[in-house]
Order: sequence, then structure tokens, then C-alpha cells
Amino acid sequence: MPNIKPVSGATQAIATTALRAQQARMRIIAENIANANSVSRQAGGDPYRRQVPVFAPLKMDAGQGVSMVRVAPDPKDFRSTYDPSHPSADDKGYVKLPNVDTLIETLDMKEAQRAYEANLNVIETSRAMQMRTLDMLKK
Repeated sequence: MPNIKPVSGATQAIATTALRAQQARMRIIAENIANANSVSRQAGGDPYRRQVPVFAPLKMDAGQGVSMVRVAPDPKDFRSTYDPSHPSADDKGYVKLPNVDTLIETLDMKEAQRAYEANLNVIETSRAMQMRTLDMLKK
């Protein structure tokens, strides 16, 4: 007979940590998309740098959840374009552009949304199973 763990409030608590983590991830992705064209206000200055969420395991009574521990800057190089008339151009005429790729951000957003939905389904299924168990015990 397989060892099956009962679905409980702990399952819901673990899934809730994942919901919070994905919600924070989506917020960071949205910020990256919003700043995809933000250049420096100073000549030769650095533009917006893409932000990346950093997650860590979260120890819980009945298992392991997840939490976002910090937001780190993406170390990838900035893109650049030649536009000597731009106010942000350096002395060689190049303008640094953010290291944000909107296609990557859009795909990351979709992945985060799906992970969020999956964890929401875990919570809903857990609640339904608990209610069904209570109904069976009443009879």
C-alpha cells in the first residue's frame, strides 16, 4: 500500500507561498516591461537595468514552501545604438539601452501566470477534498 499523505491546510499554506512568490515575480516582470525603453537622463549614463527575482526555500511545518528573498539586477550588458543626436548619447554617439528583452519578459509573465494558476488549483482542489471528506463523515 503506498504512503499517501493527507491533503490538509498545510498543502494550502505551501501553495499560498508559491502564489505570493509568483505574484511578486509578475510585479517585477511588469516593471521590467514598463522600463524596456527607459534610457539615462544624463549623457553616457546607464539606462534601466533589468531586475530578476531571487527565490529561496521556505521551511514550513509540513513541508517546504518558497519565498522571494530579494530582487537582483541582471548582470547582462546593455544594448547600444548609434544616435549622436540623442541627449543620452555618450561622447562617441552611442546610447545605452536597457538590457530588457520584451519577448523574454512576456514569456516569463506567461510562465508566472500559469504557475500562479496551478497553485490556485492546488488550493481549490485541497478545499474540495476537505469538504468531500467532511460530507462523507457526516453520513
